[in-house]
Amino acid sequence: MLEIENLTKTFGTQTVISDISMTLVSGKIYGLVGRNGSGKTMLMKMILGFVSPSSGSIKIEGKVLGKDISMPDRIGAIIENPGFLPEYSGFKNLKFLAMIHHKISNEEIRNAMRIVGLDPDSKKHVGKYSLGMRQRLGIAQAIMEDPDILLLDEPLNGLDNEGVEEIRKVLLSLKEKGKLIILASHSKEDIQILCDTVFRMDHGKIIATETN
Repeated sequence: MLEIENLTKTFGTQTVISDISMTLVSGKIYGLVGRNGSGKTMLMKMILGFVSPSSGSIKIEGKVLGKDISMPDRIGAIIENPGFLPEYSGFKNLKFLAMIHHKISNEEIRNAMRIVGLDPDSKKHVGKYSLGMRQRLGIAQAIMEDPDILLLDEPLNGLDNEGVEEIRKVLLSLKEKGKLIILASHSKEDIQILCDTVFRMDHGKIIATETN
C-alpha cells in the first residue's frame, strides 16, 4: 500500500505539489493525467525519494519515506528519458544497473528483456537503438528486479502500434501479478485501457478522480 497524505512541495514562492492525498493499493493501475508542468513527474520523483516534501508524508507499507526509510525498496521506475551508455549493448547496460543492488541473476535480466520484446543476446549498441527500443529497454530496467511498485512516466512513447499493444499486455500481466502501477500518459486510449483509477492534475493539485 502507498499512502500519500497532504503532500506539498514548494520551491521558494512556487508551489509545484499542493496538498495531495491518495491511497493506492496493489493489483491496480493508477493513471496520472494533465498537461506538461501539472506536477505528474514531480509527484513520481517524490514517491521515489528523489525530492523531499515541504510538508505532508508518503508512506510505503506503513513506513514514512525520509523518516523510517530513506529510499523506497522494491520499486521500479522509468522517468523522463532513461540514461543508458550508448557504447554498450542493452544487456550490458542492464547488467551494470543490476550490479548496484546485486539482487538478480543474468538470466533474470535476460527474461526482463524478452518480456518487453528485446533480444538479450543482441550485440547492438544502445546508441544505435530506435526510440522504441530504448523505451522497451527502460521498461525492462524498471521491471527486472521484480518490484512491487512501478512508476512509469510516458512508457509507451516512441513505440509503434504493435509495440504499444505488446507493452499494454505486459503492464496488464504485471497488474494481475499484484503489482501497484502508477502511469503518467498523454494518451487517452492508454489511460482508458490500462487504468483502474485516474487522477487529473493541474498546477500541482488533484482536480478530479475518475474510476474506469
